[in-house]
Amino acid sequence: MTALTVGEVVAERSFQLTRDSLVRYAGASGDFNPIHYRDDVAQSVGLPGVLAHGMLTMGLAVQPVVDWLGDRGAVLDYQVRFTRPVLVDPVDGATVNVIAKVGVVDDAGARIDLTVTFNDETVLGKAQVRVSLN
Repeated sequence: MTALTVGEVVAERSFQLTRDSLVRYAGASGDFNPIHYRDDVAQSVGLPGVLAHGMLTMGLAVQPVVDWLGDRGAVLDYQVRFTRPVLVDPVDGATVNVIAKVGVVDDAGARIDLTVTFNDETVLGKAQVRVSLN
């Protein structure tokens, strides 16, 4: 791997989510909370509609970094703050955009800072991935 520069974009990707994506994720994760597939239930608890699972969003966001590294074992730590939900429209779905930039390079490896947006709003704050470069 070539030397990294702080501010360098190392990966970018967009993910299209559909209601089918949410159902598949629910089956894989065991999270069958109806706010992830029923508008009436989501609205009854004050939400604008069906939301993507937070852990699905978090998992998608780190994938471009894993792909760039070529080794998921090189991810040493990954943390985010959930700032806004991803509302998944029944017809149009939702597009989650990820930009991964080098935040810090040091002897332990690098910190990759993720910008994760939906409808031009940040959905994961302080999203940071510590990676080994060895």
